[in-house]
Amino acid sequence: MCRASCRKSRANTVIASPNWNRHGTPIRNKGEGADMRDILVTLIVLASIPYIFKQPIWGGVMWIWISVMNPHAQGWGFARTFPFAALIACVTLAAILMSKERQRFPTMPVSIAMLAFLGWMGLSTLFAIHPDGATEQLIKVTKILGMSFVLLMVTKSRRQIMLVLWAVVFSLGFYGVKGGIFTIRSGGSFRIWGPEGTFIEGNNEIALAIVMVIPLIYFLYTQTENKWWRYAGQAAMCLCALSALASYSRGAALAIGVMGAFLWFKSHNRLTFGLLLGFAVPLMLMIMPGEWFDRINSINDYKEDGSAMGRINAWNMTFNLAKERPLFGGGFDIYDPGVFLLYAPNPLDVHAAHSIYFQVLGEHGFVGLLLFALIGFLTWRNCGWVVRQAKRVEELRWAASLASMIQVSLLGFFVGGAFLSLAYFDVPYYLVVIAAATRRLVSRTLRTRAEEARAAASAPQPFAESALS
Repeated sequence: MCRASCRKSRANTVIASPNWNRHGTPIRNKGEGADMRDILVTLIVLASIPYIFKQPIWGGVMWIWISVMNPHAQGWGFARTFPFAALIACVTLAAILMSKERQRFPTMPVSIAMLAFLGWMGLSTLFAIHPDGATEQLIKVTKILGMSFVLLMVTKSRRQIMLVLWAVVFSLGFYGVKGGIFTIRSGGSFRIWGPEGTFIEGNNEIALAIVMVIPLIYFLYTQTENKWWRYAGQAAMCLCALSALASYSRGAALAIGVMGAFLWFKSHNRLTFGLLLGFAVPLMLMIMPGEWFDRINSINDYKEDGSAMGRINAWNMTFNLAKERPLFGGGFDIYDPGVFLLYAPNPLDVHAAHSIYFQVLGEHGFVGLLLFALIGFLTWRNCGWVVRQAKRVEELRWAASLASMIQVSLLGFFVGGAFLSLAYFDVPYYLVVIAAATRRLVSRTLRTRAEEARAAASAPQPFAESALS
């Protein structure tokens, strides 16, 4: 359906992956033996196993690298189909069970909401319109949320939080920087696409993912005094923004605008950041060709745009389906001619949901949408609490800055996700984990400081010398 049409359009676009040349045609057939990329990814994964057993957090880092960046998808041989993610998950779980440090499931409101959401998706699968396809998708989503729970269990210290953050930034920033460089070389004449067979395969999806990583790069940029790292951070942010624009995604352009304004509002030095935006934005727009402006301006003529009207038709279908099945919706895998024939205004225009909100509504009903929104609300509240509490303590100001940038990143997801079927994209759930772990760390630090202050106040004071004379 949607992905098929996307693949057809690749003849005139460029994929941000070495699997395709600049004309969208394969360089060589997949599965032709193995190359250095296959061997390199395999060696890195195998070499990480001893570190995972020593510190299970490395299992979470490797999981993010494999599941988000999909480095094995850059190869041509056995690595493309080898179950690296399953291997890492099994090793990580074994490491947790064998660890001397007791790992407990964190009973926080957001973790309980995630568990409830997963349980509700299980119930909706029992009553799904297409049980077989729904069960297959439920297994995939369970793996994502399951490893998110594992990450929340093992991410406790500042160092561990930063490791998880760096894993996300590197995995997505790789495509953003690479796509930005290609856009400069090509003058923005070709679209940017993500790695095949992943959540971020499409041009719209890779654009939103890259948009979400920009605030996280900005946080890392603010945490270093090394001028070369700061230059690298500035360059990476600009290249990522350029790459997102070169996807020709109208939703990403809207998300960048909203997120940029909020990022400026959240930044500590608004004058400097405003000057950077004032310099970078016109420069990036000068690179883009006239076709890009025509594409963005088509937002005003959405009624004449087949893609936009297809989205609205799919939104109506999911809403009508949810009205008839308000508790559990239709389950996963509902985007087919039979379902559209029953619930869509135009039954012949079959599309994916193209909205995280309508996707969850149609698949899991109003209760599922409420739980999904609750996860976002609780995460936003966690970040807000960290900002208010941590900014008062010098040693915790990094946490306040990180929480602010997570809010900016999530805002990009909330806005851009309104036009994409990315409700189960794993990166937002990893941001939920980072925000929850940061709140837990800040709360523990403040509690320790309060206990030390009470102990110091209640300790007997020595007599002054004047009292003895």
